[in-house]
Amino acid sequence: MSPDLPSPGSVRPAAAVNEEIRALWRDPRVCLSREGRAKLERLYAEWAAAVRAEIVEAA
Repeated sequence: MSPDLPSPGSVRPAAAVNEEIRALWRDPRVCLSREGRAKLERLYAEWAAAVRAEIVEAA
């Protein structure tokens, strides 16, 4: 597992991660810096993990 991803059990809600994604990339027409793109990719991975955790919890 990537060190940038949260450990199991410490996943933030998908909505919280989504808000951080939206704050980072307010205008998709504007290119992100290399660092911003890397952070966005980590946030996408965290968001996907949060969605999976919410699905498992709902089941």
